[in-house]
Amino acid sequence: MTSTPEAYDAIIIGSGQAGTPLAAAFAKAVQKTVLIDPAHIGGCCVNEGCTPTKTLIASARAAYLTRRGQDYGIHTNNSSATKDGKNEIVVDMLRVRERKREIVESFRGGNEKRVADAGVTVLMGSAEFVDRKTVKVLLNGGGEKFVTGEKIFINVGERPAPPTPEGVESLDPRIVLDSTSIQELDVVPDHLVIIGGGYVGVEFAQYMSRLGARVSIVQRGKHLLPREDEDIAKVLQDIFTEDGITTHLSSSAVSIVPSSSSPSSPGFILKIKTSHGEQEISGSHILFASGRIPNTSTLNLQAAGLTTNEKGYIPVNAYLETNTSNIYALGDVKGPPAFTHISYDDFRIIRSNLLLPPSSPGKPKQLLTTTARQNRIPYVVYTDPQLAHIGLHESEARALFPEKEIKVARMPMSWVARALETDESRGMMKAVVDAESEQILGFTCLGMEGGEVMAVVQMAMLGGVGWRGLEEAVWAHPSLAESLNNLWGSLA
Repeated sequence: MTSTPEAYDAIIIGSGQAGTPLAAAFAKAVQKTVLIDPAHIGGCCVNEGCTPTKTLIASARAAYLTRRGQDYGIHTNNSSATKDGKNEIVVDMLRVRERKREIVESFRGGNEKRVADAGVTVLMGSAEFVDRKTVKVLLNGGGEKFVTGEKIFINVGERPAPPTPEGVESLDPRIVLDSTSIQELDVVPDHLVIIGGGYVGVEFAQYMSRLGARVSIVQRGKHLLPREDEDIAKVLQDIFTEDGITTHLSSSAVSIVPSSSSPSSPGFILKIKTSHGEQEISGSHILFASGRIPNTSTLNLQAAGLTTNEKGYIPVNAYLETNTSNIYALGDVKGPPAFTHISYDDFRIIRSNLLLPPSSPGKPKQLLTTTARQNRIPYVVYTDPQLAHIGLHESEARALFPEKEIKVARMPMSWVARALETDESRGMMKAVVDAESEQILGFTCLGMEGGEVMAVVQMAMLGGVGWRGLEEAVWAHPSLAESLNNLWGSLA
């Protein structure tokens, strides 16, 4: 160690959706706090994840609705001559990208101001452990700094898994994309091939398709979105097929070679293995969206006595404590589910347990744990229609409760008045319930504003309101929530 370490009460490694508010909370509690990040304040969600991707998806939806304008009696100039009955549009990718950058910079700036106003010391650089209380920071501007902390919190997140097909290194790097670099494209690909049909893959597939790209998905599993029930995934695939997106299921990439030596028009030929044999796909750009890996390999965790699992994630208990007593792990780095709202809930657990006084003076403090949210985790996939889910999937409920009578309700969105009135009636709803207690175990809405409909059911589940309470409720007409009167008629 070449310099005397500076002592802190709390060291936060990683400025994610847990680390950033946690740093501010410790500083406001008059505890000397340092926040370390190698790239930017705000973490993946603000800079490469939720914020920029949903901004881009909004641009694609504007293109989609403009092109569909004739369905509503709205025409653009010269559109009457189009053969497919769609309006002609012009996509300005530079403005699409600029708008995304503007919103990201605004959100990032808000995070930077928040930690600065709280009095947090920020070190931009890469952290690695020296021992259980000491961290070395390789500063981005050069040099290094050592810091010590009574408590250390790791919130370093994940990154896209590297591409694996043989020959990928021979391609022009401009056409080899991950979930971050695709957001910086200034052109619409002629043919985008996506390796991976999970949440990231399907969002980018529809985004680029709506901007005018031809899109093909290569998915190893037997259906898209392998975590979802097969009937839901099949409806989404049908929507994609209707929109012109090609899906290769039970398929994997074998090798890839350049199709052109011209720097001005690079491309590739991808060989895939399918259930029907090998097949070749020609494309202009390839997106690898087949997984993410934790950012733990450079932290020198063993110096702090920390262990990881076989995938590199840091195991924690229900209080987010690692196997080293003064070190905690929050967010994606501790393993799935990898959602921003889970990371933020991790922050709330730590803040409550370590910083807030007991809710009732004179009584023992009730510590929060991660177990309270198990089996009731919500999420939304921002395809259009949105795919929103809360609680257990049908397969999970049947596996978890083999002794219970599980009933399932299904209803197409084409039975929802509001969806029909807006001509956004693709998709379906699905609910899983315990027949005896009438409690809702899980709910999925693949439909218009599915995330907002799911939140209504989530509130019912949190409040212990069973499916019959939703069926008998008086909902405003014509709202999407009104569909919760009718869904339960199909319970079986």
